[in-house]
Amino acid sequence: VRKLAPDRFEDIIAVLALYRPGPLGSGMVDDFILRKKGQQKIDYFHPDLTACLEPTYGVIVYQEQVMQIAQIIGGYTLGGADLLRRAMGKKKPEEMAEHRGLFVDGARKKGYPEELANKLFDLMAMFAEYGFNKSHTAAYAVVTYHTAWLKAHYAAEFLAATMSSEMGDTDKLQVLVADAKFNDVAVLQPDINSSNFRFEPVSDKAIRYGLGAIKGTGESAVLNILKCRADGPFKDLFDFCARIDRKVVNRRTIEALVRAGAFDSIDPDRARQLANVSQAMEAAEARDASINQVSLFGGDDDEGGAPIAWISVPVWSERQRLQEEKSALGFFLTGHLFKGFEAEVRRFARTRLADLQPAQQPIWIAGIVASQRTQMTRRGKMSVVVLDDGSAALEVTVFNEVFERHRALIRDDELLVIHAKVSKDDYSGGQRVTADRVLDLTGARQEFGKRLLIRLNGFAEAGVLRDVIKPYLPPPSSDPAPPPAMQVVVEYGNARARCAVELGRTWRVRPQDDLLAQVRERLHPQSVAIEY
Repeated sequence: VRKLAPDRFEDIIAVLALYRPGPLGSGMVDDFILRKKGQQKIDYFHPDLTACLEPTYGVIVYQEQVMQIAQIIGGYTLGGADLLRRAMGKKKPEEMAEHRGLFVDGARKKGYPEELANKLFDLMAMFAEYGFNKSHTAAYAVVTYHTAWLKAHYAAEFLAATMSSEMGDTDKLQVLVADAKFNDVAVLQPDINSSNFRFEPVSDKAIRYGLGAIKGTGESAVLNILKCRADGPFKDLFDFCARIDRKVVNRRTIEALVRAGAFDSIDPDRARQLANVSQAMEAAEARDASINQVSLFGGDDDEGGAPIAWISVPVWSERQRLQEEKSALGFFLTGHLFKGFEAEVRRFARTRLADLQPAQQPIWIAGIVASQRTQMTRRGKMSVVVLDDGSAALEVTVFNEVFERHRALIRDDELLVIHAKVSKDDYSGGQRVTADRVLDLTGARQEFGKRLLIRLNGFAEAGVLRDVIKPYLPPPSSDPAPPPAMQVVVEYGNARARCAVELGRTWRVRPQDDLLAQVRERLHPQSVAIEY
C-alpha cells in the first residue's frame, strides 16, 4: 500500500483485489504500481478498451473486465460473457478451445484483427485465474477505508474495540497488542482496581487490558468483581476474597488474575500472592462464619479472628513471572523472555531479527521459540519454527536432517541460536530463512565462549568450588568429536595477594545456567561470567 500510495477510492478497490498470492506472484502488482506512477507505459491494447481498463491502468484486475472485453471485442452477450468467465476459471481445455473460436470469430465480425483477438484471449485466460469480483472488492474497500480512518484518528478507541471483539482468541489478541505498540498505543496490564470486563481506552495513547480476556475468568466472575469494587477499591488479597462471591469467583479465577498481574498494584510479588490464595480464601470463610457471633464476653467479633499468617515464598525470576503471565494471557504482555539473554547473546548473534536481510553467507540469529509446527515431506519430517527476539518474529524452516539432529532443543519458550541462510522469497516478496545448525544457550557458549571466569574473595573454599563444578563435567563419551567443554579460570585473592588459576583439562565444564546459579549461590563470588 505504501508503494502504491493510493490517492483515489478506485486504487483501494484495486489493491485489495491485487494483494493475494496469485497476482503477487504474477508481477501484476508491480505493473500496476509502475503504471500508476508513470514509470511504465500504459497499454490499453485497443482504443475501444480505454474506458474498461483506464481505472486499473491497463491491467486486467477484475472478473467484470474480462466480461467487458468479451462483449466489446468478441461480441458476447452478458450471459455469454459470464459463461466465458466460468470456463476460464475452471480451465477446461475443450470449453476454452470452443470459446476461443467464438471470441476470435466475433472479433473478426466486428472488424478487429485476429492477432489482437488471440492476444486478448490469452491475457484474459491468464488474468481470469486471479481475477476478483469487483463488487465484492468494492464492499471490502468501503469497510477498509472506514476502519483505516478510525485507526488513524481514534487509534486507542478503535484498537480497544477490536481487541474486545477478539477476547476469546489469544493469537489474534497478541497480533493486536503488537499492532498497538507499533502505533505508539500502550496496552496497560490488567488491574483488579482499574480494569473492566472489556478493553477500554484510558487516554489517546493507552488502553487498559480487559479482565474478561484473562483465561479462566469468565463474564459472570468479572461482573461480580466489578459489582463488589463499586463499594471501593480492593485493599489486598484478603479484602478481595472477603468481598467477592466465592461461589462465582473461585480459586482458579483468582489464581489466573494473580498470574496475569491483575494484583500488581496491590502487591507486585506475584509468587507471594499466588501462594496465599488458599490462605486468603480460608480466612475469608472464617471471617464470614464468625460475623455477628457473640463472643464469650458478649462482644461482636467483627474482625473474624487472629491476623492472617501469610506464607513466605521466594520471588519469581523474570522468566517464571513471564511464563506464568503467558499461561493466563496466552502471550507475554509486560516483558519478553529474550531480554534476559540479550546482553550475552548479542555478543555472537549480533543482528536483530527486524534487521535481517538476504545475504550470500549464512548468519547467526537468535530468539525465543514462539511456536512451531511439523509437517511431513518426501525427505521426512521437517519443522517451521517461529523465532521472536522482541524486535520481530519470523519463520525459520528446519529441514529433516537438521531437525532430526536437534529436535530435542526445539521447545516452546526456549532460546535457540541458529546458523541460518537468509534469501529472498520471490513468491511472498519477503524472506526465506533456512536453518543449517541449531544450538541452545549452553551449546552457543561452548561454540563461541573462551572460558568461564570466576572471581572469588578470600573466604571461598576450594572444596565447595570442587563440589559445585563436579556435576557439570562432561560425561565420558565414545563420540570422536564430543562437544567442546569450557575452560575454567578462578581468580582468587585476599588483602595481601591475588592470582588467577587455570583449572586442568579434566575440570572443563558444560557452561549451563544451573552451574552459574550454583556458583553464585554457594560461593558468593565477586563475579562469574562467560568470556567471549
